[in-house]
Amino acid sequence: MATPEHAWESIEQLAWPRLEALFASDPDRLKRFTLDVAGLHFDWSKTHLTADMVAAFEGLARTQDLAGKRAALFAGDPINRSEGRAAEHGAERGEGSDEAVARAAMLHARMRALIDAIEAGALGPIRHVLHIGIGGSALGPALLVDALGRDDSRYEVAVVSNIDALALEEAFRRFDPAATLVVVASKTFTTTETLLNADSAMAWLAEGGVADPHGRVVALTAAPERAVGWGVDDTRVLPFAESVGGRYSLWSSIGFPAALALGWEAFEALLDGAAEMDRHFRLAAFHENAPVLAAVADLAYAQVKRAATRAVFAYDERLRLLPAYLQQLEMESNGKSVSADGTPLARPSAPVTWGGVGTDAQHAVFQLLHQGTQLVPVEFVAVAEPGDMLNPEHHRQLLLNCFAQGAALMKGRRADDPARAYAGDRPSATILIDALEPRSLGALIAFYEHRTFANAVLLGINPFDQFGVELGKEMARAAAMGGLDFDPSTTDLMARAFAIKDF
Repeated sequence: MATPEHAWESIEQLAWPRLEALFASDPDRLKRFTLDVAGLHFDWSKTHLTADMVAAFEGLARTQDLAGKRAALFAGDPINRSEGRAAEHGAERGEGSDEAVARAAMLHARMRALIDAIEAGALGPIRHVLHIGIGGSALGPALLVDALGRDDSRYEVAVVSNIDALALEEAFRRFDPAATLVVVASKTFTTTETLLNADSAMAWLAEGGVADPHGRVVALTAAPERAVGWGVDDTRVLPFAESVGGRYSLWSSIGFPAALALGWEAFEALLDGAAEMDRHFRLAAFHENAPVLAAVADLAYAQVKRAATRAVFAYDERLRLLPAYLQQLEMESNGKSVSADGTPLARPSAPVTWGGVGTDAQHAVFQLLHQGTQLVPVEFVAVAEPGDMLNPEHHRQLLLNCFAQGAALMKGRRADDPARAYAGDRPSATILIDALEPRSLGALIAFYEHRTFANAVLLGINPFDQFGVELGKEMARAAAMGGLDFDPSTTDLMARAFAIKDF
C-alpha cells in the first residue's frame, strides 16, 4: 500500500530541467500550465512543474486523501480536529452543508437589514466608519475596502488594529465623532488589543459630544452575549458562526464595513466570485485545478528545493494589502511543526510569505531575487484593466515591468563580469486578473484559501488552528497583572522602559 513517504520519495527523484529546456521540449507547455477561472488567468508555465511532477503529487494526494478531506470541508464535518469543529467559511458563500448555508444566509440578511437602517439614517448622519479589530478581523476588511472602495466608497473607512495608540489617534484626527460609526470586530469579544482600542473610541465619542457612545457601535462576533455585556444593543450585534475561522471570516459579518462602504450588491458579487472558485476547487480534475496546481508548485519548491520563502508582488496599487493578508492566511494556517495527529513533522511546513508592490519592489528587493544565493519562488499578481483615469502609458509600463521581471528571472544573462551575470532558471507564477471588481477579488481570495488548504492536506497538517499565537499573549496578560517572573533580559527591558515613562 502506498504511503505519503513513498510518494515523497517518488517526487524527490524527479528530474529538474531548466525552465527554458522545459519550454523547448514541450510545445504545449503554455497550454498545459495555464488556466482561466472566474476572470482570473493563472500561468505556472515559468515554474518547474511537469506532467510527471503533477502525476507524482497526485499520488501523494491519494495517500493523504485530498479528495475525501475536500469533501469533508464542504460537508461541514469537524475537520479541525484539534478544536473539534468544522471550517465552514465556504457556507458563507453558499457552498457547504444545507444547515450551514441556511444559517449563513439568515445572518447575512440580518447584516443587510442593519445596513439598510444605517443608510436610512437610523444612527444619525454617518459619514465615517471606524473599524476596530486585529488579525483576521482587520486584514480582510482592510483589503476589501482598499482594493474596491477607492472611487465608490459610500463612507470614509479606517481600519485600526494596532494597540499602539498612534494608529487610533490618526483616525480620530480624520473623523468627526458626531458622524462616526464604530465597528468592533472580535470573534471571542475578549481580544485585549481590540477591547482597549474600543474603550478609547468610546471615550473619544463621549468627549466629542456623543451622548450615548455605545449607541454608535456595531459588534461583529461569534460571542454575541459578550458584546451585549460590553454595552452593545442586541439589534446592533452581527453574529457569525463559531465554525468560521478568523482568517477566513471576511465573507461573514466581519465583512460588514466593506458591505456598508461598497454596497450590498458588491458584497454579494464578492461572495459569488468566491463560490465560483469553490465549485472549481471541488469539481475540477487534479491537473486542471488552480488551487491544487498552485499547492503542487509551492510544495515542490519548499520540500524538494528547500525554498524557505515565497514572494508575492502585486503589480496594482489597489492590491497593496494582499501580501499582508496572505501572510496571515498562509503562515498562521500552515506554520506548524506537528501533523494533524500530533506527531512531529519530518519535513518543512509553510515557507515564509512576504512581498510588496511593483514597481517599488523592483528597486528594493529584486536584486536578491535575480542574483542572490537564495531560491525564492515569485508570484506576480496583475490586473489587465487599469484602475485609474490618467495617461494609459502608466498602466502599460506597469504591466510591461511585471511581465519582463518574470521573463528575466527565467532567462537570466551570461556576462564576462560575474557581478553582471544572471543565473536565470528562477521560477515565477503569474495571476492576471481581467478587471479588479468584487467578483474577481472574491475568486482570488477563495483561490488562496483553497491553495492553503491543499498545501496543508498534502503535508498532513491542520490549517484551522493557531495555538502558536497564544503563549506571548498569555505572558503579556500575566505581566500586566504582575504575576509572572521573566528572564533577566525581559525583566531589564521592562524596568528600563517603565522607568522612562511611569505607567
